[in-house]
Amino acid sequence: MMQINWQDLTPEQFLKEYWQKKPLLIKKAFADFADPVSADELAGFAMEEEIESRIISRQGKNSWQVDHGPFAAFEQFGEQDWTLLVQATNNWSPQTHTLLNPFRFIPNWRIDDVMVSFSTPGGGVGPHLDQYDVFIIQGQGKRRWQVGLPDNNLTQLLPHPDLKQVSDFTPVIDEITEPGDLLYIPPNHPHNGIAIDNSLNYSVGFQAPNNQELWSAFADKLLDLDAGTDRLDDKSRELSHSPEQLENKDIGKIKDFMRRQLNDEKLFNDFIGSFFTQCHHALEILVPVTPITPEQLDEILTEEDIRFTPVSGIKSLIISSPCPYLYINGEAWALEEKTLGLATKLAQSLPLTTQEIKSFTSCLPNAQLLTSVLNKGYWFIE
Repeated sequence: MMQINWQDLTPEQFLKEYWQKKPLLIKKAFADFADPVSADELAGFAMEEEIESRIISRQGKNSWQVDHGPFAAFEQFGEQDWTLLVQATNNWSPQTHTLLNPFRFIPNWRIDDVMVSFSTPGGGVGPHLDQYDVFIIQGQGKRRWQVGLPDNNLTQLLPHPDLKQVSDFTPVIDEITEPGDLLYIPPNHPHNGIAIDNSLNYSVGFQAPNNQELWSAFADKLLDLDAGTDRLDDKSRELSHSPEQLENKDIGKIKDFMRRQLNDEKLFNDFIGSFFTQCHHALEILVPVTPITPEQLDEILTEEDIRFTPVSGIKSLIISSPCPYLYINGEAWALEEKTLGLATKLAQSLPLTTQEIKSFTSCLPNAQLLTSVLNKGYWFIE
């Protein structure tokens, strides 16, 4: 399994000194790095309707073009000054999905996806900011990276309606990255990467919802459950001497009334478990033609050389309190003590052997949990 060569750091030191604080370049973080996907494979993904892709090209110093996939061909873009970006490549390439493993020192619910870019010489997307953390692994080729510090004096530029950039900045990192190098960029740090030759980059991005997105999604949850129908209670009303005023004690009551549902642990945990396991991009869901029964599962397990494998890019987590639940792709399964061990394995999203599965499925609730997940198409048998 790939591991980060932290050199003089440890993961604990990184989190304390760099995470969301300052950028970091680790040279040779991955020894003998091998690209999990080729440029040709990436181009193939960009030809698919359900996979989000775009090409950003530069014509002259300040003239930029953005083309959205799917693409039928690439010859028209020439030999230099363009970049192909494919979102959530790990949803379609299990080998690319393994690039998430070195970053498991951060909880799975924070990790979003792996965007892969192929750039020709001079290719890039221009200086810009991201609102989330990102680790960028250099694959084939070389790239010059410049990274600055947050600066309120930067001007936002819009050289194309689909492309946000920022004005020039003073870099604190200005380095050439080579295969296996790892660059960490915190949110709101300006950065610019320009390919020196044909190069592949792997951007491990993290979920960072804003308040608006969380409140909007929570409101949708209340509507779906019809759980927001209680009215404001006013039984303790006292005589008002200033009816034209909304007084602080009434404002406090309204806040408390609204907080009541946020403080409903079961309701909120169900919302947040679903929210953080919903994938923002298409997945290759593999629903079996005929649903599998626990009895059929027993027959399948008589074979010794099969594996139970999660769909690449699937998001899973467990919330233990107040009652344990397993969440996969926004759906919830209530757990009990007997099923917690299997659910933990499923939430880790690592392939399971026949023997590992057999150690759980002598218990009917475990067999039911596994067949339910298989029938949803979130895991499959190979």
